[in-house]
Amino acid sequence: MRTYLVVIDESDESQIALRFAARRAVKTGGSVEILALTEPTEFVQWGGVMATMEEETRQRAEGLIAAAAGTLIEESGLKPKLTLREGDGPAIVREMIAANPEIAALVLGAAASGAPGPLVSHFAGTDAGTLPVPVMIVPGSLDREAIDRLS
Repeated sequence: MRTYLVVIDESDESQIALRFAARRAVKTGGSVEILALTEPTEFVQWGGVMATMEEETRQRAEGLIAAAAGTLIEESGLKPKLTLREGDGPAIVREMIAANPEIAALVLGAAASGAPGPLVSHFAGTDAGTLPVPVMIVPGSLDREAIDRLS
């Protein structure tokens, strides 16, 4: 089954990418995998403080991924696969694509203005041709109607 891998965060453009991926999955009989990334917590001398920081980061990411899944189910009827990983975003994306041959495309949202975001910059920059799947970059300036029309 064709799977669209969407990386989400708290940005508006990631929600746009999620909608685009969901619409494509519905039209192609595919599925969506939602990936939320967390940065490794910097070492803190006191273990209890560090554990609390890690737990708060994980809970925030779990809430984000649950909300995205709820939106996806409500709008498209698709039940996504949910993945939460900690570490270097580009490396994790590469690992996931390598481990799952059903991933047909990486779907990212670019900011409506300013810098496009670290993953877009990475995969559309010097590493643009190195992934074994297409990278779909959805402009953050698109509204819902435009996304629906284009997907």
